[in-house]
Amino acid sequence: MKLWRWLLLVIVVAALAAFGWHWVAEDPGYVLVRLHGWRVETTVVAALVILLLAWALLVGLWRLLRWPFGAMSRRHRRVSRQRLGSGLVALMEGRHGDAERDLERAARLEALRGPALLASAEAASRRGEVSRALEALNRAGQAAPQAARVVRARVLRRDGRPAEALALLTPEADSGSLTPGGWHELALAALATGDHRRALTALEPLHKSGALGSQRYAALETRVLVAAIEAAPDGQALNTLWSQLPKGQRRAPAVIDAYARRAAGFGLALPAMDEVESALRREWSPQLAETWGALDGDDLDARLRRAEGWLDAHPNDPGLLLALGRMCVRLKLWGKARTYLERSLAVAPSPGAWEAMGDTCVGQGDLPAAQRCYHNALALTRGEITRDLPRESRLSHPDTRSLVVEERDEHGVPRLRP
Repeated sequence: MKLWRWLLLVIVVAALAAFGWHWVAEDPGYVLVRLHGWRVETTVVAALVILLLAWALLVGLWRLLRWPFGAMSRRHRRVSRQRLGSGLVALMEGRHGDAERDLERAARLEALRGPALLASAEAASRRGEVSRALEALNRAGQAAPQAARVVRARVLRRDGRPAEALALLTPEADSGSLTPGGWHELALAALATGDHRRALTALEPLHKSGALGSQRYAALETRVLVAAIEAAPDGQALNTLWSQLPKGQRRAPAVIDAYARRAAGFGLALPAMDEVESALRREWSPQLAETWGALDGDDLDARLRRAEGWLDAHPNDPGLLLALGRMCVRLKLWGKARTYLERSLAVAPSPGAWEAMGDTCVGQGDLPAAQRCYHNALALTRGEITRDLPRESRLSHPDTRSLVVEERDEHGVPRLRP
């Protein structure tokens, strides 16, 4: 299509030139110039050509005269661009001192002042020079005010002053003129100050902007929602918040887990169990299975039987095994509890499983083993090495089939072992 357009343009120009030539050839016009005894006669076409040539000659002479004076400015622009590039590379490499020096020099060029000062402020902030970063942002605000405001909020938040960062971004947030980076900083500053309502309002515009990738936005959204749920002062406020959340935000396992635990803390065990069970029916989650077993309720026997029915589909799920072990501990079924908890520890050791195993050993009267279990729970929390139980405290006939961990793909289909 582009070639056809050029061919059509050439044909149109040729046609106009042909008709124009015939029109001029019939009457080329007459131009007479007399000046101090000089007399010049020519046609209109020739006069136009002479004027164009004279104009081109004057422009060429003017540029030739300006060239020596513009050499320094051209060198200044070239060197400033090189310093901007080297400063940005140094910033990415972590050489923040070199980056700040090169970027400050690049900022001497008016066209590069805004981006160079913004990057220089970032380099100073990473070095811990907050005052230098704020000084650079004061100068950058004249060239790029919105970007300077966002970077200033980031610098203040990193310096442990999230309230100042939030106050800086709030006016633009209220007017709806905040940039995507500003909404991100607003959400982080609001989380740091405990203003969860403000953090929630930042999610929608941030999601629409697409500034964050799907995984990063999902992590931020989960963090904001969990913080808002955990900050609910009572059950009524929690249910109001939960009902106002969009359906998509109520499906993340971490969010459902936070709601269930918070609701159970307010004595709302039935709504908590309903949400967890609905989520498990939609998609299996070891985290929610563990939460489901930790919730209080009077129908513990029925819940235990139901959870044992899930073992057929998830025989080596550590969250489900831990939930079964904890329910058995509460029912004082020490033998079954020990079986489930040993399987859970064999698949994926966790502080919760070791703690529940310690409760089981206490119930069976094996205090040395219980002490070892509690020590392992604390050691695993600290990232230290755990120690096995004494040989006499282990099961005599463990279920070795539980040690074969089933691998599934992203669609839940088991993978065949080679």
